[in-house]
Formats: sequence, structure tokens, C-alpha cells
Amino acid sequence: MKDRGLLIVVSGPSGAGKGTVMRYVFEKCPNMRYSVSVTTRAPREGEVDGREYFFRTTDQFIDMLHHDEFLEHQRVYDNYYGTPRKFVEELLDKGFDVLLEIDVKGALVVKKKMPETVTVFLCPPDKATLESRLRGRSTETEEQLKVRLDAAVEELKNAAEYDYVVVNNDALVGAEEIASVIRAEKCRTARRRNRSFLENLIYGGNTNHDDRSPHR
Repeated sequence: MKDRGLLIVVSGPSGAGKGTVMRYVFEKCPNMRYSVSVTTRAPREGEVDGREYFFRTTDQFIDMLHHDEFLEHQRVYDNYYGTPRKFVEELLDKGFDVLLEIDVKGALVVKKKMPETVTVFLCPPDKATLESRLRGRSTETEEQLKVRLDAAVEELKNAAEYDYVVVNNDALVGAEEIASVIRAEKCRTARRRNRSFLENLIYGGNTNHDDRSPHR
């Protein structure tokens, strides 16, 4: 039986460099898949249902919510977004590792529902670097920049709730650290569905072994 995949949640403030780091992680971990979210917003030009998002009406989303079909969800302005439990479970059962890039609040909800989830918090090396990255985008006013920096400080307060913290001083190094976490987690005995190879090593394929081993 194939080992079940890993569910990995990555969070971090704007400016932490999640997008760049995760692109490198995907290159290092070809077995990984992004989770596709459900949304009530209208599809944009070129977007395909089931690829960028699962597009649903508000009534459909609320019905899914009532049937506990989301690992986490949130409302952003006038639209809902949610992580579909069934879609994620199916990928995991096929042996794929699944990545969720969500905020701290959503990450903690997912961890509560699925304790086996591996959570990683990606942060910048210092506040000055974070501010420099945000300014480098040239997309925010000074007021908006202050709001993002304040929000980042609040998010950083929750880093201790995560299984791992990776400091993104260099995107390639950060990606390798996350890939190393994934490799190590996949080697945990508790995650091995197919443990028969251990018995083969110990007992040589003999399933009628005597459990009363003198080595106990």
C-alpha cells in the first residue's frame, strides 16, 4: 500500500518571499501538488474551473460549509474562499504531498482538524529586510506599507505555534530547508502505511514469526 502524502501548510507575512521560495520547493519536490481552493468570486479571463479555483455560487459555498466540506475558509470582502477537504484527502490518499499557502488563522484551524499536518512559518531575517522587500514592490502607499508592516508583526507573534520556522535570507537556502523538513517528515515511522518492508527485513518474509523475541 502506498504511503499517504503529507499535508504541508506554509504561512508568512507579505514580503517574506513565499512565492519565490515555494517555486524552488516544487522543483525539489516533484511529488507535491497545490491545493485548489473553492471561491465564490467570478472567474477571470483565462481561468479554468478546477485549475485556478473551483468556482461556486454563494449558495453552493454556504451549503458546503453547512456540510463541513472545508478544512478552513474565510470571507474576503464580498467573496468566500475555502480549502475543500475532499479534494485534499483524495490527493493525499493517492500519495501526493499537498501544499496550502494560507494565513495563520487558517493554518491553526487546519492543524486542529488534521493534527498530522506539517506547519511551516516562513519569515524574513529582520524587519528592515521585510520593509525593504515591500518597498521594492512599489505597489503600496506609505499608509498601506505601515498597515502591512503592522500586520506582519502580528503574524510573527504566532510563529511559535508552527512546527517549523524557516528564515528566508536566501530563497534557495530557504527552499532547501523546507524540502529537508518534508523529507524528514516522510521518514517518520508513524506516517508509514506500508510497514511490511520492516517485517521482511526482520523476519525474512516469514509472517508466522514468534513475537516472544529474546531481544525484547
